[in-house]
Amino acid sequence: MKKWMYVISVGSMLAIFLVFFLSETKKHEEKERQRAIEVAARKKADDERKAEIEAKARQDAEKRAAQRAAEEAKKEADRVAKWEAVGREIQEATDKYNAEADRSAKKSAELEIKLSSLRAEKEKLNREAFDLAKLVEQGKINRRNAELEIQRATEIVSRRAAQSSLTRLPVVVTPPSS
Repeated sequence: MKKWMYVISVGSMLAIFLVFFLSETKKHEEKERQRAIEVAARKKADDERKAEIEAKARQDAEKRAAQRAAEEAKKEADRVAKWEAVGREIQEATDKYNAEADRSAKKSAELEIKLSSLRAEKEKLNREAFDLAKLVEQGKINRRNAELEIQRATEIVSRRAAQSSLTRLPVVVTPPSS
C-alpha cells in the first residue's frame, strides 16, 4: 500500500492542481480577453486619436501650404507690380529724355543752320571788308602814285622853268649913287 500512497497523493494533488489550474486558466483567459479588448479599445482610441491628430496635422499642413502659397503669390504679385512700376518709370524717363533729345536735336539743327548762315554772312562780310581794304590800299597806292607823278611833273616844270629865260629876272643896272 505504501506504493499506492505515492500515486494517490501525487494524483490527488495533480487533480487539485488541475482544478485550480483550469479555473485560474479560465479566469486568466477571461482577463486576457478583457485585457485584449481593452488593448484593442485603447489601440482603437489611439488609432482614432492618431487619425484625428494626423487629420489636424494634414489640415494644418494644408492651411500652412495655402498660406505659404498665398504669401508666395502675394510676394510674386508685389515683385511683378514693383517690376512693372520700375519698368514704367524707366519707360517714362526714357520717353521724357527721348523727347528732350528730339527737342535738343531740333534746336541743335536750327542752331547749326543759323551758325552756318552766320558763318556765310561772316565770310561775306570778311570778303567785303577785304575787298574794301583792297580798294583802300589801291586808293592809297593810286594817291601815292599821283603824288609822285605830281612831284615829278612839278620837278620837270621847275627844271624847265629854271632853264627857261622867261622865268629869269632881267638884270637891271642901277647907277651908282654918289
